[in-house]
Amino acid sequence: MKRFRIWMKELSLSQQLLTIIFIVVAVFSVFFFVFLADSVDTFVQNEMYKMLHRSQESVVFYAENNIPLENINETSDSNIIHIYYNESKSTFKVLGQQKVSTGVINDILNNIPLVNEGYKDFVFDSANKKTMYSIYRMSQDNYLISLVTDSYRSEFRTALVNSVINLNVLVVGILFIILMLWVGSLIYPLNQIRIYMEKIRRNEKAELKIDRRDEIGEVADALTMMEAELDNQKKIREEMIQNISHDLKTPIATIKSYGESIKDGIYPYDSLEKSVDVIIEHANRLEKKVYSLIMYNKMGYLLDNDEESSTDMKSIIEKVIMSLKVMRPEIVIETKLEEIQFHGEEEPWRIVVENILDNAIRYARSKIVITLDEQELMISNDGNQMSRDRLEKLFRPYEKGTDGKFGLGLSIVYRVCTTYNYRVEAENLTDGVCFRISNNKKDKKKKVKDDKSKEEKKEE
Repeated sequence: MKRFRIWMKELSLSQQLLTIIFIVVAVFSVFFFVFLADSVDTFVQNEMYKMLHRSQESVVFYAENNIPLENINETSDSNIIHIYYNESKSTFKVLGQQKVSTGVINDILNNIPLVNEGYKDFVFDSANKKTMYSIYRMSQDNYLISLVTDSYRSEFRTALVNSVINLNVLVVGILFIILMLWVGSLIYPLNQIRIYMEKIRRNEKAELKIDRRDEIGEVADALTMMEAELDNQKKIREEMIQNISHDLKTPIATIKSYGESIKDGIYPYDSLEKSVDVIIEHANRLEKKVYSLIMYNKMGYLLDNDEESSTDMKSIIEKVIMSLKVMRPEIVIETKLEEIQFHGEEEPWRIVVENILDNAIRYARSKIVITLDEQELMISNDGNQMSRDRLEKLFRPYEKGTDGKFGLGLSIVYRVCTTYNYRVEAENLTDGVCFRISNNKKDKKKKVKDDKSKEEKKEE
């Protein structure tokens, strides 16, 4: 069986279809000729007897209406032989020109005493030839015997078998055509998908149009969406490289030009000390950019390897507030923190809180509110609202805001949250902007609980 499955996998869809049809036809043929042969013989025998009974009823009807026996045979089926027998006179009379063998006559005579009234059916088997006959008692001494020969029974059986076979051949043929059309409808879009993927692999312009609503259509739609997303990622990567190159180019050029000027004894910024301060300032900027790139790359390889790891988010938030509030001391930071454990390591979560809080301090007018409970971590500020386009691109790498620095902070936040199975989102409030971080698993449980409560209310 295993070899058969392996062999089938190596065939094309058309070859698999032909193999399956051949197997079905072979199994049906064996079943028909081996297991149904006896049933066919029984059916043929019953039909023969029914035909004999009908013919006898017709003969008896004409006899009761005083029609001469010589004329009765003209009204009956030519394939049926009728014999009139008078028991008291022991006379046999065959109605018509047919001849009946002595063996059949003797067998009839032996079975006539078994017929008391009505019909009685018998079979005379001689030299593998069957003669089927029915004895009908017309009166006390008169009997009507009707029989069919083996040749007629064989012809009837052959015609029946041929009709069944022809019908099945027709059905199988129609089924084959339908299946071939169906397989063809599968092969064509699959070939389109294959050609489309090969063009994408060769980095050629590709287009896929498959108007289907089944699984193949869904795969085609998924591939086109994937290709669009790959193009989008490619554009983002190119833009990132351009932006990074531009951001690194400015401090490097400044450091280089100031260093060359100082080497020549020229102080570009008034004095040696001030000129060196400019170099140090740009070196610090360059260091922060490189650090952001390293962190972004590092978070890209972050893995959730330890399911048991957890972090005290309240402690992290308090530490980050202590280190960042000096940036703008005039900003009021209100907190409402519970003792909540977040799944994951401490360092990535600290970077998340630092980046979101740093963003909030930069844009806030006067107040920042931080709430931590079992449902979520929420950090809001009373700064200006963001545009819809900005909200859609907020967590993409190198998407800077109006006062943004490097455009990687929030993309790092997104990577950490998704790695640890948390959801991060931003939304505009009436008087500012809010960032929310919530656990996907808890959200699902809450949704299931809400659905159950709704169903219970409906039942009530």
